[in-house]
Amino acid sequence: MSKRVFIAGSGGIGRAVGLLLRELGELQVDLILGDAYMEQAESAVAFIEQDSQAPGSVQAIKIPLKGMTDELAKALAGCDLVLDCLPGGQAPRVAGWALEHGLHYANLTEYVAETKQIMEMAKDAKTGFALQCGLAPGMINVLAMRLFNDFCERYSVDKVDVVKMRVGALTQNAEAPHFYGFTWSPIGVATEYVKQAEVVRDYETVLVDSLEQVETLLIDGLAYEEATTSGGAADLPEALAGRARDLDYKTLRYPGHWAWVKKELAKFGSDPDRINKLQDMMQGTIPEMEDDVVVVYASVEGQGSTNRRHRLDAAYMVLPEAFGGQTLRAIQSTTAAGLAECARLLLTDEYKGTLLQSELDPELFLNGPYVGAVYGVPNSEQ
Repeated sequence: MSKRVFIAGSGGIGRAVGLLLRELGELQVDLILGDAYMEQAESAVAFIEQDSQAPGSVQAIKIPLKGMTDELAKALAGCDLVLDCLPGGQAPRVAGWALEHGLHYANLTEYVAETKQIMEMAKDAKTGFALQCGLAPGMINVLAMRLFNDFCERYSVDKVDVVKMRVGALTQNAEAPHFYGFTWSPIGVATEYVKQAEVVRDYETVLVDSLEQVETLLIDGLAYEEATTSGGAADLPEALAGRARDLDYKTLRYPGHWAWVKKELAKFGSDPDRINKLQDMMQGTIPEMEDDVVVVYASVEGQGSTNRRHRLDAAYMVLPEAFGGQTLRAIQSTTAAGLAECARLLLTDEYKGTLLQSELDPELFLNGPYVGAVYGVPNSEQ
């Protein structure tokens, strides 16, 4: 039986998740691509259908900037699931559509306030609301949970010392002075650089400034610099409360980037409009680039039952890859894969209310048809 999926937002991630749902796995889907700009939605339809032999219909619809139209209400009423690929500030609005029409819902946003609002909205929902389902938050948190569970089982403990989650959406090459290129939303970058990050220190959940605790990390012999940024920890500080002494999420960049950003950000002082000013400055200075790479790393470390110290880790490096008739950039496929995997789980109709990253079955998620195809096998398990 075909499932009908509404994708709100037809940009790079919206069209990518539509492509993966049609081309991978065993789901047969009819897709509706919605966007505030009809030409964007129609472009996404053409993108998904190009050279595709997959079954199922794909159509476009306009989403009003505010309110609801009869056309949109009719489209939603015939769907099973809404995948929210709109900017994070729109998440409660789109979640409200799902509640009103009795649909499953999944989103990507790292925005904390909007996530908490949806959790309250959906606590008694009869359908599933999977939150923060992309890359970071998203896949990185599920990976960390699997490593945590494996560590506790393997070494006969119920607590660990350190849980680390690291993700870098990078260009394959980078030049001075910023050592960076945009591969996704500049506003997303500016937001995570400025807002505070939630971390666990000595079993206490605290907020720390972003762009701090800069350290070097070697993955497959390549050097990256990591720094605290907001949003990526998802619900793991709460899920592992009392079981992880220290836990944090950091963003990976090439050496030199963090020093450059902090120098530029210092020019804005305590200006309340720092996010927009940082975004404008970075967009005027840093190029957008297509040839990207996504680096994912997680580790769990602690004392085993024999009082010896152990660490389990896993790392992935994902490059652009072809699916169906299109090539997806690494940031598209890695973000869309987690959302597609959550869509698959929700469409089993086995979930009600909110579904957070710590609550996903790591084996079902990481070995699913979308995450498995995009990420492959981590280097620590090859």
